[in-house]
Amino acid sequence: MRRKKHPEHANHERWLISYADFITLLFAFFVVMFATSQTDKSKAQQVSDSVKKAIAEGAHASTVMAAILGGAADDRGKGNAAQRGPGGVAKPVETRPPGVLAELLPSMKILSVELKKEIAEGRIQVSMQARGLTVSFTQAALFPSGEDTVARDAYESLDKIANAIRKLPNPVRLEGHTDSVPINTPKFKSNWELSAARSIAILEYLSTRANVPREKLSIAGYAETAPVATNDTDEGRARNRRVDLIILNETGMMGEPDKPTGAAKTKIT
Repeated sequence: MRRKKHPEHANHERWLISYADFITLLFAFFVVMFATSQTDKSKAQQVSDSVKKAIAEGAHASTVMAAILGGAADDRGKGNAAQRGPGGVAKPVETRPPGVLAELLPSMKILSVELKKEIAEGRIQVSMQARGLTVSFTQAALFPSGEDTVARDAYESLDKIANAIRKLPNPVRLEGHTDSVPINTPKFKSNWELSAARSIAILEYLSTRANVPREKLSIAGYAETAPVATNDTDEGRARNRRVDLIILNETGMMGEPDKPTGAAKTKIT
């Protein structure tokens, strides 16, 4: 006699399996999100520390930008197998295209040593400013009063600076300045003409006698509009009569006109 089968009971707890799977996936999602956020915080902290260090050491904009871009470059190096050497070791990533604009701190140190005598005599000042490396000549170190002919005593100093300029890809601005005492001679009708003429005289010396390419040079004349000291004293006026040679960095280049491309050089008639 066949035994009668009992009806199967419906399993009303099968939803627990799907629920458990959902909870597991949700937990895994939050673990991944947490790990990602912790990594980002670590990288952000590293970038922040690098920027603070660069600013504390007096670095200019190019150095700070390199510190900011360094983190991104490291990420690209880690994620790109082509940037890895043998054994999976990441290669260093170039943060600045070579030959575009050079770091100027080494040049500042060299010039400070080579121009030590002139600096001690108060004829030249070498400083790092926002626009770049500035070599400031007093008027007395370059020109006779009211003239734009370079004094022979200045040749040696200018040659030392020209040697540094030739080794750098950076452009150079030559800026003439005067004091506030008006000038009116047969040659110069105003301080504007005198300051511009002195800038041109330095340009001619650097390009013709010191073999600095003209395309690296530009000139400006500011007359008495950009003093570094008061014009109420003889000492202050003497400081204001100067010519500044500025080896430009990225910040200084922002005020310069764009270099023409190959297409822009074509003359349209």
